[in-house]
Amino acid sequence: MELMTAHLRTCLPPLYSNEQQGKKALALVHYFTPDSSWDWYASEFDGHDTFFGLVKGHFLELGYFLLSELQTIRGQHGLPIERDLNWQPTTLQQIEDFWRTRGHW
Repeated sequence: MELMTAHLRTCLPPLYSNEQQGKKALALVHYFTPDSSWDWYASEFDGHDTFFGLVKGHFLELGYFLLSELQTIRGQHGLPIERDLNWQPTTLQQIEDFWRTRGHW
């Protein structure tokens, strides 16, 4: 699966462009491990390798993550990261609220 398409490269805002929006910024892309519990929600991209968004792993936190790392990570059964093809843009706050209401943090 292609994690970053030419279309996504043009749709994702550049790094730091959503700072004023805070958690009202939209996560335009969702990546996940099909055999683990990690999720990455991208709201900004530098056009090369670095995303900014929300990461749900051991903790739920805003931060930077790398496309190059997503391309090499494997879950507990060796499955690669996938891009959620049915993802609809959602605010970072809504995503955080979703996970918190399910007792994940």
